[in-house]
Amino acid sequence: MLNLTFVNQYIANLPSDNLTENYPRQVEHAAYSVATPIKVAKPQLIAFNEDVANMLDFSFDDYTPAELAEVLTGNNLTESMQPYAMCYGGHQFGNWAGQLGDGRAINLGDVLTENYGHKTIQLKGAGPTPYSRTADGLAVLRSSIREFLCSEAMYHLNVPTTRALSLCLTGDKVRRDMFYDGNAKYELGAVVCRVSSSFTRFGSMQLAANRGDGALLQAQAQYCIKADFAHLLVNSDNQEQEFSAEVYANWFEEICQRTCKLVVDWMRIGFVHGVLNTDNMSILGETIDFGPYGWVDDFDPNWTPNTTDAQGKRYRFGAQAQVCRWNLCQLANAIYPLIKDAKPLQKCIDDFTDNYQQQWAEMMTEKLGFEQYIESSDQAIFTQLENLLASVETDMTLFYRKLASFNVTVESAAESQIPAKAQAATNDKLAHFHDCYYQPEQLTAEYQNNLNLWLTSYSDRLLSQNKSDIEGFDNNARIKKMNAVNPKYVLRNYLAQQAIDKAEQGDFSEIHTLQKILQHPYDEQPEFEQYAQKRPEWARNKAGCSMLSCSS
Repeated sequence: MLNLTFVNQYIANLPSDNLTENYPRQVEHAAYSVATPIKVAKPQLIAFNEDVANMLDFSFDDYTPAELAEVLTGNNLTESMQPYAMCYGGHQFGNWAGQLGDGRAINLGDVLTENYGHKTIQLKGAGPTPYSRTADGLAVLRSSIREFLCSEAMYHLNVPTTRALSLCLTGDKVRRDMFYDGNAKYELGAVVCRVSSSFTRFGSMQLAANRGDGALLQAQAQYCIKADFAHLLVNSDNQEQEFSAEVYANWFEEICQRTCKLVVDWMRIGFVHGVLNTDNMSILGETIDFGPYGWVDDFDPNWTPNTTDAQGKRYRFGAQAQVCRWNLCQLANAIYPLIKDAKPLQKCIDDFTDNYQQQWAEMMTEKLGFEQYIESSDQAIFTQLENLLASVETDMTLFYRKLASFNVTVESAAESQIPAKAQAATNDKLAHFHDCYYQPEQLTAEYQNNLNLWLTSYSDRLLSQNKSDIEGFDNNARIKKMNAVNPKYVLRNYLAQQAIDKAEQGDFSEIHTLQKILQHPYDEQPEFEQYAQKRPEWARNKAGCSMLSCSS
């Protein structure tokens, strides 16, 4: 039994569902319902995160894997745990869906850590709750592997995210229709234990507001601010202040700022969430709910990893900022009764657009190794680069790493003026970026010319930073700077699928290998070079290696 004391501040401060029976229903005037994990047949710990355990102030070495598995699947609850499922609503694909809630997530409670404040520990796939509707509340191994690996990959990529403590098999089988085509089958059941300061969603405020439940809306907002935005309750004189319209407005402003930073980080690393419904938006600005996500392989702003989104492409890579802005508008509508003034809320929404454009430009400045953003020259360079990447199938992750190692010299910037040298240089440049291209036959003379022109502009721009000593341009410093923000290793869908295929046969070694690699995504790690290669052709249309369904 884990030697952790749960303080359960969430349920101590928010109204509970009056009913304790666990059956699907509409839950009114409550932030949560009591929900107990089901007993599983044969829990088995297959992956563990010692970094998260240390954050929670306990050590893996103090327990046997069997003991941990019993707790981390919900079989063995400690006395201080008070499990519950949260009640919230949301917009799904732009339409109001009403009550949703934790249909297969059960919070064990929160613990007060020594260095990281309150952390909520949650089991995903631990059984039905009053919010499960017609579902079973369980999860299968394939989706659980993807969540466990991706949440930790995001953390080490320096992207705000929920964390993952463990991944366990349950010993039970779960029936799922992976492709929603009528061919359901039984799969291995699993539970992921995930951790965050808060699992509160935009939809937590939306449901109360939609129902006209002002008391619950106020209670949820005030608890959220006190628990996770307490600095907003301290004025400039360092005195505590009461809740006011200004405090609520400042709270919304910070949510907008955190969300903006989150999307910019997703764009930096080429991540596509895939299902940005408002119930999948964290109030903390963290990446949450890793369903049909993906990393763009060949750069395509219109790509979505979600089969459900294949036609509308609402959640495509290039639209994520636009969608998050729309979601923030829905949150603004929800909390308007607390402020009763649309102007500060509208200002935050307007500022989000400006802030995103500015932060995106600053992010691109870092990705390209520039010392500072110069709007007059750099916007054109950014636009031309994205057009270049999209014009042929170009691996985004590999291209930026190759760009860092592209040797910028005075000659490389000027050689385009001499025809013979220009052709030789073009050939060298194509060779340098060769590994980035999925379809070499697309590399027409026109493309080669555009690549050459862009690289010349890029070189000129870099050298202009060092006018006083062009000969002293430091490529090594640029490489180090660029490689610090452009990852070499990301959780490509085909890598995750290979780990899933092995795990379903009882071999968990690939999960552990990926877990190790993804802890250092910006490092060279030459011993793992094969994991940095572009998606192989066999994976282009293979199930689980390109697009994914919401089935889990």
